[in-house]
Amino acid sequence: MSEALDLTNQLLIAMPALGDPNFSQTVAYVCEHSDRGALALVLNRPLTMRLGEVFEQLDIQVPDGPLSEEAVLRGGPMQTDRGFVVHRAAGEWDSTLKVSDSIHVTTSRDILSAIAQGEGPLPAFVVLGYAGWEGGQLEEEIRANAWLTAPADFRIIFELPFEQRWAAAAKLLGVDLSRLASISGNA
Repeated sequence: MSEALDLTNQLLIAMPALGDPNFSQTVAYVCEHSDRGALALVLNRPLTMRLGEVFEQLDIQVPDGPLSEEAVLRGGPMQTDRGFVVHRAAGEWDSTLKVSDSIHVTTSRDILSAIAQGEGPLPAFVVLGYAGWEGGQLEEEIRANAWLTAPADFRIIFELPFEQRWAAAAKLLGVDLSRLASISGNA
């Protein structure tokens, strides 16, 4: 990768001027980044779908309880039928991307079965779809002031309510997004 820029395990924080409705006021977790492109999951766009519906569609039995009522997130505009489980690093699953020492992303059904039975890693949440960029595209968007980047923060990813994640991610950099104009440029 040119310039040795690696955004894997970083947060992408949409600038207020980013007008694309898929990304306006979002924070995304970069799971992969190389000279071929990037894949990230939006962390603050809950769907009306609940986890119980995902279990039902996959014919996974789940005991009654609050687990079925957990929100599913819209991870981005690409392949919105593809599911990802973002979770604390734990367990061995059929298809896991080890993004960092503490955060993994799994796409195989076995983790959902384990979560349904109370045997999966916690904290964890399900995301449908992803955001993707071709090689150099994300870097260009960053240079054009569409995104800020910050190191991944476990607390923001797993503990904060969805509606607080965007502003909290910017505050990691000392930025108050409410004080920024919705237009930007380069000096």
